[in-house]
Amino acid sequence: MELCVISSINPFHSSSTRRLFQSDSLFLSRDGCSLLRFNGRLLKKPIKPLELSCAAKKIGSGGGGVRRSAASTKAAPAVEPSVKEDKLPAELQVKEIPAPNSSVKLSVEVPAVVCEDCYQRVLTEFMKMAKVPGFRPGKRVPENIIVGFVGRPYVLRATVESILKRTLPHAMESVTGKALKDSIQIVSSFPEMEKAYSQLKTLSYEVVVDVVPELKWNPENGYKDMKVVVELGDEIDAKKACERQLRQKYKSLGALKIVTDRGLEVGDLAVIDISATTIDEDGSTGEAIPDAESKGFHFDTEEGNRLLPGFLDSILGIKAGESKSFSLVFPESWKQETLRGQRAQFTVDCKELFYRDLPTLDDSLADKLLPGCTTLKEVEETLTKRCQEMEEEAKEQATDNAILEQIRKMVEVEIPQSLFEEQGRQFYGARLLEIQASGNMKLTEDQLASLSSQKSVNEFLETQRESITNIIKQNLAVGDIFKRENLEFSTDELVKEVENSVTEFKKHKQEYDEERVKDQVQEILEGAKVLEWLKERAEIQYIIR
Repeated sequence: MELCVISSINPFHSSSTRRLFQSDSLFLSRDGCSLLRFNGRLLKKPIKPLELSCAAKKIGSGGGGVRRSAASTKAAPAVEPSVKEDKLPAELQVKEIPAPNSSVKLSVEVPAVVCEDCYQRVLTEFMKMAKVPGFRPGKRVPENIIVGFVGRPYVLRATVESILKRTLPHAMESVTGKALKDSIQIVSSFPEMEKAYSQLKTLSYEVVVDVVPELKWNPENGYKDMKVVVELGDEIDAKKACERQLRQKYKSLGALKIVTDRGLEVGDLAVIDISATTIDEDGSTGEAIPDAESKGFHFDTEEGNRLLPGFLDSILGIKAGESKSFSLVFPESWKQETLRGQRAQFTVDCKELFYRDLPTLDDSLADKLLPGCTTLKEVEETLTKRCQEMEEEAKEQATDNAILEQIRKMVEVEIPQSLFEEQGRQFYGARLLEIQASGNMKLTEDQLASLSSQKSVNEFLETQRESITNIIKQNLAVGDIFKRENLEFSTDELVKEVENSVTEFKKHKQEYDEERVKDQVQEILEGAKVLEWLKERAEIQYIIR
């Protein structure tokens, strides 16, 4: 059955109607007899991965770049420009009331003459589509007959919807230029609006719309002379990274053999089961620590310093089939805050023990260590060059992250809910895309459907609220600095990056909206210019942790 919208006057573009109605919207079949309804609340934006590929890479001479999400904070026309051509027979009464989280509530009163005009338009639309016995299609049908044929309740609902669709664009004119795109919601109950219109032949409703948030800098202009401390891990040191890579490549050429006559030594690989419980202040056993437990863990003793301090020393000498119990204290720098300073009892069961039978390290291994190389010296030089490039990139990225974190702390802002949800959905979509692309976990259709459910999305938004909020604040701060300091980039840069992104989409046969891609590329270029500007003026200190 082919469907069409009841009202012939539909000034809304599809993207503008997302998340619009909390009530039911009505659709009419071509035969004019049966009406269908759908819940407008389902018109929210679907989960999508970031609509950027090439453009999301590092841009600008600085190399670090900043990734701005697809969630835009730019104001957009709340309604389509064509509404200006649809003049109402009387003026609406619109009262604007500030609301929390950078939003505005509009109380709209629609005069009776406007409601009557919408009612007549609905009847005309029904007459065009309905096949009323005794009347030729498209011809004028007496009001009482067409209403009786379609059904008075359906005509009533269609009229209320027509009033909303026709008057909402005019009501939104007061927030044009500051309303965020796709953030409009009619909060009035549809049944109550139906009831009010049927009794009074007028209509009142309330709309909530998010607006561009206003930033407050504390201190004012504090971003202009920042003192930034950048912490760098020793793992990015080019020399040490080169040594690690060479060692890993060399180890991969050796054969693993079972240890039979001794205990665990540095250089061995052990297959172990780990369990852990907290130790209470009185020395009694507390609760299990799930994050510290592992079955069949392949423990490379040469990487022991990456685990809990003291763990390796506590199990040296253990033999296959043996168990060891010992207590350790999680350091204050531990990633998981709840475990910092916590004393814990560990039990380690050694299942298997291996040593590496390594070949002699000489020039004959060069090509195996790094294809194309003929000497160990060439291998070392090539790896060193790569690691130096990686060190510079890591240093640049760490600098960018430190600057972004510092300006985030300088801004105070109320974040619109629609912006938060949009940003969160972008992150969640990207997370699903990463899982699918990683190859480590292939999701079935049922698993993907479950992860894409509104419940899963909402849980993600709640658990990641702080990180999502922080990213939004960073983006808002970057955008504000770009505007305040009158920064700019060339049109050629924009065109080039948009073309690169579009090429990537076509290459991977992905759908895209070129205008949306352009907006996102523009924000990325803005971010790159802002970071470049900030780094030129900031006092930056690097420390190795």
